[in-house]
Amino acid sequence: MANERAGSCLCGKVSYQTRGSLRGVVYCHCTQCRRQTGHYLAATDVDDKDIEIEGSAHISWYAASEFAKRGFCKECGSLLFWKRNGSDRVSVTAGSFHEPTGLESQCHIFVADKGDYYDLGDALPKFEKSTQSIPTASE
Repeated sequence: MANERAGSCLCGKVSYQTRGSLRGVVYCHCTQCRRQTGHYLAATDVDDKDIEIEGSAHISWYAASEFAKRGFCKECGSLLFWKRNGSDRVSVTAGSFHEPTGLESQCHIFVADKGDYYDLGDALPKFEKSTQSIPTASE
């Protein structure tokens, strides 16, 4: 049970269940994530084989770049997923999980692009761009 988690969009038309290990939550401060969410993105990721999505007909995939796409609910607009083209993993927004999540914070990426209206006062590692262990659209 500890390795199984569930989540959904705001209206409930899209729901999912994950199995197995999830990466720690990465906070992305890139310009695209800030514009999409209104602040910054908090997401974990999971192997494609370890996520089951219900209501996929309600997901709209937006190609935000030539490298990746973002999945959101067509009904309520909730951002749920980020997927690098050709990857066998999908990022899942941390806030879409039902509690208790069991998730833990890992780091901040693209802090060079962060908004000028907030500070990062926590002790998490902070990376100007990203790290090799966290594939992004720009790599």
